[in-house]
Amino acid sequence: MAQNSDLKLNCLAIGSLPHTNLDEAMTVVRENFKSIPFWPQLPKISKNEDMIVQFLENMPSFFSDEKSEKTYLETESDKFFCDIEQFFCDYEEIVSDINSDTIEKYAINYSLSFPKFIEIVKETKPEFAKGQIVGPFTLATTLVDKFGKCAIYDETLREIIVKTLTLKALWQIKQIKSANKNTTPIIFIDEPSISQLGTSAFITILQEEVISMLKEISDLIKANGAMSAIHCCGKCDWTVPIKAGVDIINLDAYTYAQNLSLFNNYLEKYLAEGRKIAWGVVPTLNPELLEKADLDKMIKVFERAVKYLTEKGIDEKIVIENSLITPSCGAGVLTTTLAEKAMNLTKELSYILKERY
Repeated sequence: MAQNSDLKLNCLAIGSLPHTNLDEAMTVVRENFKSIPFWPQLPKISKNEDMIVQFLENMPSFFSDEKSEKTYLETESDKFFCDIEQFFCDYEEIVSDINSDTIEKYAINYSLSFPKFIEIVKETKPEFAKGQIVGPFTLATTLVDKFGKCAIYDETLREIIVKTLTLKALWQIKQIKSANKNTTPIIFIDEPSISQLGTSAFITILQEEVISMLKEISDLIKANGAMSAIHCCGKCDWTVPIKAGVDIINLDAYTYAQNLSLFNNYLEKYLAEGRKIAWGVVPTLNPELLEKADLDKMIKVFERAVKYLTEKGIDEKIVIENSLITPSCGAGVLTTTLAEKAMNLTKELSYILKERY
C-alpha cells in the first residue's frame, strides 16, 4: 500500500450530484477534484442514473413487469436457465482476462456522465480516478423475487448479484485504464444498508456471508490494478469491510466518527498496513448544517474525528498519513448551490489540512 501514499489528505466525492445539466455537473468534477476525478451519478436527469438501477443492465434473472410497474428477480423461467449458464461462462472468461471483449456485454451503457468522466481521465491523466458500484448487501436486500422476498435469502440470486457487480466494477477499471494506463482506479462499493446488518430486519443473515460477498468483489478489484473502498453513511460494524480486505473505509465522520473508534483494535492494524480512512467531514446529509458549515468548523470536525482514535492509543501520524477527505455522503438530494458548496468545502479543507500536516 506504500505506493498509494500520495492519497494523504487528498479529497474525493462520494457519487451523486443534483444537477440537471450534464456540463455543469462535469465542471464541478473538473474544478474540485483534479487529483481524483469521480464519476457523478445524476438521478435528477434520468432514472437510469439511480444508484440501484444503474447496475441492473444485463443481470440474469432481472425482470421488469411493465403492467404492474414492478421489478423482480426470477429463477424459474426458461429465460433464466438459458441466460445463467452463459453468464457464468462470461464471468469466468472476464475475471481470467479483463481485456476480453466479452466484458462489453456488462457495460454501463445508460449513464450520461460516464463517457464525460472518461474524457476527463484521458485529458488530465490523474494519478487516481473514482468509480463506484452499489454494494452487494444493499442491492440484495433491495431487490426481491416475485413473492416479495429479498434476494439475499436466495443463494443463487445472491451469487448472481455479487458476480454482476464484480463485472460492472471490472468494466469501469478497464475503461479508466484504457483512458490512461497510469491512472489507478478507486472503486467504491456503496453500502448504505450495511448499517442494518445485525438488526432485527436481517437477523438471520450471517456476518460471514456479507464479508464473503464483499471480499469476492474487493479481491477482484485489487487483482486488476485498482483500489477497493466501502462507503457507509450510517452506524456500521466496521469489522465487516476491514475483514473483507478493502483498501479504504469511508464514513459519515460528521455524525459517526465516535462509532468508528469503537473498532480501534482492528483499525490500528488496518492503518499500519497502509489502508485508509476517508473521513466524510462535510455534512451533505443535513442541508441546515451544510448551510452553516465553514472551513473552521470542518477543521474542528476532522480534528475531533482523529482525536477519537488517538485517545484509543492509535498514533496520530499513522492516522493522518492514511486519511482522505470526503463529503459525508452523496449530494444528489441537495440543491445545486448547496451541493457545489459541499464540493468546494471538501476541496478547500483538503488543501488546508495538507498544509497543516
